Amino acid sequence: MARVRTVRSLGVVGLVLAAAVTAGCSGSSSGPPAASHASSGSGTSARAGAAPAPTESNPPGDIPDNQAYVAFRPSGGAFTVKVPEGWARTGQGGTTVFTDKLNRVEIATATASSAPTVTSVGSKVVPRLRGQVPKFDGPKVSQVNRHAGSAVLLKYQGDSAADPVTGKVVRDAFERYAFYRQGHEVDLTLSGPVNADNVDPWRIVTDSFSWK
Repeated sequence: MARVRTVRSLGVVGLVLAAAVTAGCSGSSSGPPAASHASSGSGTSARAGAAPAPTESNPPGDIPDNQAYVAFRPSGGAFTVKVPEGWARTGQGGTTVFTDKLNRVEIATATASSAPTVTSVGSKVVPRLRGQVPKFDGPKVSQVNRHAGSAVLLKYQGDSAADPVTGKVVRDAFERYAFYRQGHEVDLTLSGPVNADNVDPWRIVTDSFSWK
């Protein structure tokens, strides 16, 4: 009889242990949803870091590194210069302008009895531009060398014309190179937004200038 009680006791203990194990398993099964919810939040952060919102391939005003250039020579002109391919071209008198979005290349030709100097550009050209360019500022005149030879460089800033659609005005940086040979002067002016990185494209254009 005592043996029967022992067996029954063992059976009860077994049932209690089984119930405890079952309860433990059911309790652990509630864990994954909470963990899944947490990982869902961290997964969103990971995706945000790996794939940021799309941005422009080039900042506004930057000329692409793969921009192609073509030679330009005015009718009867005594020089050639490379300009960005595909830019819109306009002309009036001795001035030809190439534009694309926020950038501009202006080529002006004139006859001159003497070569421009740092002094002459500072005393004659700067006052003239001050009256023509909105909010003209920061003129710096220097003499530089390019493949075609010596040139007088005038750097300055000014406001662009208002966009005809949006009315937006952009603060532009200008580089004006004055080349001279045998009574002929060519003023090559490049401009674009102040924060644009166009050092290399502008160097390509100005170094390509050559007399014929």
